[in-house]
Amino acid sequence: MESYRPLIAVVAYHLADDRVPRWPHGGYGVPGPYLDCLRRTGARTAIVSPGETVSADEVLEPFDGLLLVGGGDVDPRRYGQEAGEDVYGVEPDRDAFEIDLLHAADSTGVPTLCICRGMQVMNVAYGGTLVQHLPGTPGLLEHGVPVANTQSLHDVRTDPQSRLRATTGAERLTCSSHHHQGIDRIGEGLRAIGWSEDGLVEAIEVDGGDADHRPAEAGWMLGVQWHPEDTAGQDPAQQVLFDALANLAHLRGTRSGPRR
Repeated sequence: MESYRPLIAVVAYHLADDRVPRWPHGGYGVPGPYLDCLRRTGARTAIVSPGETVSADEVLEPFDGLLLVGGGDVDPRRYGQEAGEDVYGVEPDRDAFEIDLLHAADSTGVPTLCICRGMQVMNVAYGGTLVQHLPGTPGLLEHGVPVANTQSLHDVRTDPQSRLRATTGAERLTCSSHHHQGIDRIGEGLRAIGWSEDGLVEAIEVDGGDADHRPAEAGWMLGVQWHPEDTAGQDPAQQVLFDALANLAHLRGTRSGPRR
């Protein structure tokens, strides 16, 4: 019998009316590298999008894992602020959909990886706040600015007691970075587990220390501020983030039995 291949939900973002030629009403999309990284693990992928009329629990029910990808900014009203002039690409329905999915994944034990914007959504979902615009902040490295199509490579130091260290086995990771926002106050029940040399938080995870309310298999919710999909094809320490998600999804799928 063919071995079980886990099914990973990947949340899409809006494509504007003029984004795709001859698509007058826009649509939804996910950049290919995210899917490529998951497919290298042997996992199956399916795109889900804002606008579902069922609960987040129902959306996740067929899935073994969840991936939140990059994109525009989280609506600052979600963390009690007015939008500054550098905020871009706000999708309120996507914010709401992803936040609901994160809480559903947390409560039902669906392993979850959150990348760039995804990590920021994760922090906001648990009551954290964001710095709306990093460029020009004294003492910060160049982290790349998405709207200017710039990116940088920099190291991230990992917490030795973190799932990030356990997953990658690396004290330092070389990371592809293009984000103009970052974490300010960390959300409740989360902890910082990775930092760039300037002290900016680059990775967070659900704090396993207060996870008594979660199922035994739960607890693997990891957020990274950089873009592992950019370099995963050449850097095993980046690809292993997707491998870990797929492996945990596989365990969940085989323990749960057929749900489809």
